[in-house]
Amino acid sequence: MPQFAANLSLMYTEFPFLDRFAAAARDGFRAVEFLFPYAFEPQDIAARLRDHGLQLVLFNAPPAGSDRAAMAAAWDQTARGTAALPGRESEFRAGVTEALRYAEALDCPRIHVLSGIVPPGVERESLKALCASNLRWAAEQVGKAGRDILIEPINLRDMPRYFLNRQDHAHELLDAAQSEHLKVQMDLYHCQIVEGDVATKLRQYLPTGRVAHIQIAGVPARQEPDQGELNYPYLFDVIDALGYAGWIGCEYRPSNGTTQGLGWRDRAMARGGHAPS
Repeated sequence: MPQFAANLSLMYTEFPFLDRFAAAARDGFRAVEFLFPYAFEPQDIAARLRDHGLQLVLFNAPPAGSDRAAMAAAWDQTARGTAALPGRESEFRAGVTEALRYAEALDCPRIHVLSGIVPPGVERESLKALCASNLRWAAEQVGKAGRDILIEPINLRDMPRYFLNRQDHAHELLDAAQSEHLKVQMDLYHCQIVEGDVATKLRQYLPTGRVAHIQIAGVPARQEPDQGELNYPYLFDVIDALGYAGWIGCEYRPSNGTTQGLGWRDRAMARGGHAPS
């Protein structure tokens, strides 16, 4: 049965961010992920991970900004990445450098980088070479530290005009960048909304070894995985059969309290013959 990581940006929001680590550990999680750490000192996050026996498996590079204060504020100011945006190369590199500093302090193996919103009047295809070049540079930097850069297709309903929204788009970028330290973050929620046929996509892409992280949520409301149109027990069996050994991030918004909604996970673990993790 897959290993589940709590996403502390969307789950346990009834607690302040630094208190969410304890809450996840109390509920039996052994790993966590989150969006952005830049509003907090890395040593404060590291202490929470250490105190509660948690592993950090993924977080995002800054969506914009040339200094830490700007990086911490960028998401709330509607920034959605710079990897594919012309003229933002130095900002992109500053963000990756800062993300790598946090990854080393927090012993996190994977950093997700956001590509950005396609500017008005610009064709997506015209940005592909720039994005591949930026990703190649980023993968080279983190690869020296034994870490990976991840890219994630995101649906256009939640993020209109986002540069990267299909699984084949992501794998085309990997082909263009040609780096063993560039991988795909496959979010089944986004995949279902954009493409559907999720089990076939899993069978197509997991055997390549290029998918380093999976995320889940119910579709269409992004709530618990047992709410909505996706049959996650079946998909978990597909993932198991394909030999995926990575983490599955629970990137959903609980509908009525995080702890109260974890029945789906407990049933999944019982089905696989394991205690909750």
